Amino acid sequence: MRLFFLLFSIILSACSISHAAETGPCRELIRDGVRYTVCSFAPDATLRIYHSDPTGTPFGNFDSLSLQLWKERHYPVFAMNGGMYHDDLSPVGLFVENGIERQPISTRAGWGNFHLLPNGVFYVASGKPGVMETQAYIREKPKADYATQSGPMLVIDGKLHPRFLPDSDSLKIRNGVGVDAAGRVHFVISKDPVSFYAFASLFRDELGCDNALYLDGTISSALIPSMGRRDRFFPLGPIIAVIGTVPQ
Repeated sequence: MRLFFLLFSIILSACSISHAAETGPCRELIRDGVRYTVCSFAPDATLRIYHSDPTGTPFGNFDSLSLQLWKERHYPVFAMNGGMYHDDLSPVGLFVENGIERQPISTRAGWGNFHLLPNGVFYVASGKPGVMETQAYIREKPKADYATQSGPMLVIDGKLHPRFLPDSDSLKIRNGVGVDAAGRVHFVISKDPVSFYAFASLFRDELGCDNALYLDGTISSALIPSMGRRDRFFPLGPIIAVIGTVPQ
């Protein structure tokens, strides 16, 4: 098994380096003194949202997901924790996989960032990514192939979340996702603690995202093979991934 994993890692690195050289999806960015890693993908990138392996066991980390993808002749170009979850790693809100709703959308009140309303949904429908506020998602009913609910929304139709304060001293490592007017999807993870207001402003003013969604804070994790990054600090629930196909 150890030999298999070593071989898998070597092949995965080769595939990832080749893809990075071709498209260079990730970059470092500094805004107002805060460092970020930004990974941007074209609308036709192969996006998936994962949770469990074929036996129903949550992946829980990037290594397990990578091994499963390899068995399917795929590999992760990029991956990031994709929404909040309970102690058993089950999603807190909506989760759709392969067009099947595994967990219903949540509209209930509660405490914590997920319930700092409005929250929202990141989804992939007919191969195209989108971010939508929860009530708008319920009204419009997009036929999502993949979806994950999280909260709060960072940017809603070009406006920052109304609860965010410019002078807030609540600074944390954060990660999120937004989609710009051209349909490009932008994943961001901060390298320094940052406020909600500054994080949301980055999506709207720097990346041109009229809608963006917060994914999480303390457990913010990313797999970026082209940068040699594979976070293993925390267990993961839903995982968003951009995948490639292993060459024949």
